[in-house]
Amino acid sequence: MQRGSSRSDHGSRVRRLALTCVIASSTAVLAGETFAQKVAAVPAASELAASPRHANPIPAWTEFCKRYPTECTVDASQPAVITLTATTWSTILEVNRRVNKSVRSVPDRDHWGVADRWDLAEDGSGDCEDFQLLKRKLLADAGLPRRAMRMTVVIDERDEGHAVLMIRTDRGDFILDNKTSAVLPWSKTGYIFVKREGQDRTAWVSLGGVLSPVATANP
Repeated sequence: MQRGSSRSDHGSRVRRLALTCVIASSTAVLAGETFAQKVAAVPAASELAASPRHANPIPAWTEFCKRYPTECTVDASQPAVITLTATTWSTILEVNRRVNKSVRSVPDRDHWGVADRWDLAEDGSGDCEDFQLLKRKLLADAGLPRRAMRMTVVIDERDEGHAVLMIRTDRGDFILDNKTSAVLPWSKTGYIFVKREGQDRTAWVSLGGVLSPVATANP
């Protein structure tokens, strides 16, 4: 009886061990699939190369930089592109959605009584550039390099000037926009890209009026 009982106990232990191995193997497979899904969820875009030509800065940007110099200073020790991981991509999406939802869109003329003023939407209202400046501040606070996040001037689908935030990554350049909570590759916006902040010093560089191949930014 003792020997038989021992064999029975041994068999039970073997079965439990086999079951444990199956569960562990299944968990590893699921974890691998989750990791693969996260990697696949990180999008890819092309790079929008800047011209070496200097571009005139926006006067309202110059005034903004006098009030908030740290928001405009270029730290050359920071990376010029962001390594885009699933976590970083999730942070970018969340900040873009949160700011678009929380800030009330008000033209500068109605808000400040002037044609153009750049600000951080401290009072909860702002124009297009204020949305993007706040997004950059929040993303920088979250640890993303400000040098890789560049304010950009485009011509939108209404043939009007518009400000967006360009996120430069190792998977291409993406656009944060107050018109949509989707973070799009620059080539999917439908915008004409005029100029953006430089990455080597506090200045602007030309984008040469490159046209995104998509017809409109907001179908």
